Amino acid sequence: MGKPRQRREATDDWEQLQLQITCPKQHLYELIRPLVLLNQSVPDRAAETTTPERTLYRHVATFQKHGLPGLIAPPAIPVQPQRLPAEVVTFILAVKAEHPPLRNHEVATMCYIKLGRRPSLKTIKRILKNHPLPPCSTRRFLLYHQIPDPFERRRAIVRLALEGWTKKSIAAYLQTSRQTVHDTLKRWFQAGLAGLKPRSRAPHRRHRKVTLSIMQRIRRLQRNPLLGAWRMHAALKREGIVLSPRTCGRIMRVNRDIYAELKRPPVAKRSPRPMPFDAQYRHQYWTVDIRYLDMHQLGGGNIYCISILENYSRAILASAISRIQDTTAFVKVFYATIEYYGCPDGVVSDSGSVFRSKRVGAIYRALGIQRHYIEKRQAWQSYIETAFNIQRRMADEAETGFRAARTWDALWHAHATWMNHYNNEDHWAHRGRQDERSTPSAVLAWVRGRRYTEAELRRAVYAMRFIRRLNRVGYAQFKRWRIYGEISLASQSVVIWLDQDMVTVTYAEQSLRRYAATVDRHAVITALDQGMALPHAFQSRQLHLWDVIAQDWQMSHAVPERPPLRRYRPYAIQLVMDLDAA
Repeated sequence: MGKPRQRREATDDWEQLQLQITCPKQHLYELIRPLVLLNQSVPDRAAETTTPERTLYRHVATFQKHGLPGLIAPPAIPVQPQRLPAEVVTFILAVKAEHPPLRNHEVATMCYIKLGRRPSLKTIKRILKNHPLPPCSTRRFLLYHQIPDPFERRRAIVRLALEGWTKKSIAAYLQTSRQTVHDTLKRWFQAGLAGLKPRSRAPHRRHRKVTLSIMQRIRRLQRNPLLGAWRMHAALKREGIVLSPRTCGRIMRVNRDIYAELKRPPVAKRSPRPMPFDAQYRHQYWTVDIRYLDMHQLGGGNIYCISILENYSRAILASAISRIQDTTAFVKVFYATIEYYGCPDGVVSDSGSVFRSKRVGAIYRALGIQRHYIEKRQAWQSYIETAFNIQRRMADEAETGFRAARTWDALWHAHATWMNHYNNEDHWAHRGRQDERSTPSAVLAWVRGRRYTEAELRRAVYAMRFIRRLNRVGYAQFKRWRIYGEISLASQSVVIWLDQDMVTVTYAEQSLRRYAATVDRHAVITALDQGMALPHAFQSRQLHLWDVIAQDWQMSHAVPERPPLRRYRPYAIQLVMDLDAA
């Protein structure tokens, strides 16, 4: 017989019972026994055993449902590892072979979209480690810029995005920018497949160059009825407003339809004809001519514009306004031109008497210049006629043009403004140049003609041009005559031009006074009238101390000849004697 067990006293103290319990099953049984047999309340039992009430409730429910076996935990069943289908593994390897930079989470997303299963990242990593990638010799999509159809390019981006590719991976796979991928998907989200079609890149709300103020400015310039679309384009460009000639033409047509005062009769178009004096290089031909400014409001007779044009560049080399149109007036302008630009190979003009004079021919021969004439009644052969037509459009009816001038200074300023604008505005003849030189001054540039020394130029006009200095009262002595120039230019050097019947005093290319003269064949002045003052910009602004009567003030008078000096003859001759010899 075994050793008898020691008897223990019964107790309800939970702490004492815990010391005597040796089995987990007995521990659970003793824990819920008072609750099942004696109907003790769960909160009291929880307070005695320091066990959560929820735990007690759960154990009681299990005991009531399963009895004592419910107190025993079922044995753990070993979980067998799941194996992915072969098609999933094949898909993972094919996608990774097509684009190796794909990350594992992207591959998982593609598997879920394609096959409905999302393998874990560890599973994908294990598959890529244990299986070699299959060879990939072809691409499903060409590179973005190798796809000829723009619609198919964008459609390839959408297809990859629907398969689960990220924007970064799509851009790397198709070798394009992320912004292109983003814009394509945005267009697809907004308009579907229709948004993938090529669209115009023009902005929906373009910035309009033409404003109401510009249209109003064109309307003001359009008051000059001679301005066309090209001249309007050039005038606006000078003011900093860049509009094409076609746009200017459309605005001018709208203005003519709205405002009756701007309407003008239609002009018949003429087909261009070949020019006989079309220059092939700079300073090959110059064209000279004189235009009547019959629209001026100054009175006192005609005013003429004497101009010289370079045929190749269409630039106005020199131009002057004058009350006279004789040989002297032309030679003054021509001399100033050759002094600065050199000499051309030939000069083209009409058959006017000024250009056919012997003195002009002598100057041409002295400088080696050939003389050319256009055919009679064929003004279209002269390039300067086109320049004069442009002058009519730009200066005749302009706001500060020839007709609006009320003084000689205003007329001179209008002429200088026209010359500056003409040479620095776009010219129709240069619209097709490849060197982007569209103005006459830009085409002419720094190129000069044949140069002569100052002495050679003076020798060419020695019989017509003379330099004199005015005294303190404005007179100059010339060929035994004292003639008046301008008192405000006292002590200044002036140029006196001598013609067959005229003497002209000039300063800074402006005529001061003109005298009718009688000149014999030896170039001696036998008679000279009191002359006529010409308008210029050097008139003295200081008032006289007393009223001057023009009839009493002799503007020209002959200088009496001085008697010849008599030689001094001594009355006695003193002999020099050598005293030492004596």
